[in-house]
Amino acid sequence: MKAYERLLKYVKVHTTSDENSDTHPTTLRQFDLAKLLVEEMKELGICDVKLDDNCYVYGYIPATKGYEDKPSIGLIAHIDTAPAANGNNVKPQVIENYDGGDVILKGNNSILSPERFPHLKTLKGRTLITTDGTSLLGADDKAGIAEILTACEVIMKENIPHGKICIGFTPDEEVGLGAHLFDVKNFGADFAYTIDGGIEGEIAYENFNAALAKVEVSGVSVHPGSAKNTMINALNVAIEFNSMLPAAERPENTEEYEGFYYLEKFSGNTDNAIMEYILRDHDHVKFEVKKSMMKLAEKLINEKYGEGTIKITLKDQYKNMVELIKPCYHLVDNALEAMKSLSVTPIIEPIRGGTDGATLSYMGLPCPNLGTGGFAYHGEFEHITAEGMDICTNIIVEILKRYTH
Repeated sequence: MKAYERLLKYVKVHTTSDENSDTHPTTLRQFDLAKLLVEEMKELGICDVKLDDNCYVYGYIPATKGYEDKPSIGLIAHIDTAPAANGNNVKPQVIENYDGGDVILKGNNSILSPERFPHLKTLKGRTLITTDGTSLLGADDKAGIAEILTACEVIMKENIPHGKICIGFTPDEEVGLGAHLFDVKNFGADFAYTIDGGIEGEIAYENFNAALAKVEVSGVSVHPGSAKNTMINALNVAIEFNSMLPAAERPENTEEYEGFYYLEKFSGNTDNAIMEYILRDHDHVKFEVKKSMMKLAEKLINEKYGEGTIKITLKDQYKNMVELIKPCYHLVDNALEAMKSLSVTPIIEPIRGGTDGATLSYMGLPCPNLGTGGFAYHGEFEHITAEGMDICTNIIVEILKRYTH
């Protein structure tokens, strides 16, 4: 089976995670795809396939005889899709021999256009897979799952020599919880790759340090007609707090290694207001400065309006994995050599986000991230090509070959 055929099957299963849930997994619907994957893995001949109570799927392919001493390599992707857009009732559109022009997303008549996404012109002649405009596609990361299982099928059917191959599929990556309950010890891999990136040829081993910041503002509400010197409008205080953070360091003004303060949610009234931020920076020192900057703004506001006017709760999410990948740089070298052998131009870029691989690296499983061939994730314009998925599948196979040398 081709990777894109698997993708078309998987995207029809609703697996959106929920950032407001405190259960594991955050949504029970993720088990629907997990159970499907368990059956498919067993049919492929993958050994010791397991689905645990937290919706993690594990299995492995034993090493070819004579290659038992080679490194065990893990391949990991996530089951859930992002809550940023509708993930239910996905209806993919398949456009064969795409002409490089506008594509009408028939569910809502929106247009996927090269004017907005210039790279579409480079996909001319390929089989383009899009949404119908009413949902995301779910290639993030069901394409990664499809490519892993297709690579495994190729390895086994073609009797390609290999060391032990460990397969893991996780829930809740999109809400930052994908690796937290991953059983690294029993997974059995020495090293691993997450297959959860963008364009084919992408390899990333640097990611943001990340934190959440919840800012709670307590105001004093009185009738506006008699408010002078008494009212403290929580909404205005919240706006004042936000203005103390560097406007140049907002997501819309940053790129590459530049970090940011992202005001993601803002709600409230005169009496109370809540703001939720995400803080990101590749550089650990700059990351800590961002947290200190928020605490300084909190201090200044409370000095001005009274203690307790603002309360900040900071929570670290994940760290930059680069320091843990450097000692295992063969992971990068082998991926680069695999790509070059397939005439794929490697794209090394820092992740302006995070992956399961970052957390797994700090749990003792060094784990850079590879592209899946997809574009415009987390929204109605998400798209991918069958050919791009084939390339990503072939890269996985070539990497596994290199660990037999």
